[in-house]
Amino acid sequence: MIVYAECEFMIPTAHSLKEKRAVLERMKMRTKQRYNIALSEIDHQNVWQRTRLALVTVASNKVAADKEMDRAVEYLESNPDWQLLELHREYL
Repeated sequence: MIVYAECEFMIPTAHSLKEKRAVLERMKMRTKQRYNIALSEIDHQNVWQRTRLALVTVASNKVAADKEMDRAVEYLESNPDWQLLELHREYL
């Protein structure tokens, strides 16, 4: 089972692309290290207070894939430097 999710975040503390990228790169690296997912910024690369991330995980069944995705999204949401605006999930 493949689970794909898109998350859009607002980064109100970022006042430049450099500050945004510092927050984003730190969270991308930590999330990839902790969870069995692939993660990439797919939109708003040149906007300093928004980002859209794509996450993908693969597991032998839907329950395991959902659990891993839930844990990764929950971890991303726990960052006080940004706020989740939108979450969309698909099963492939």
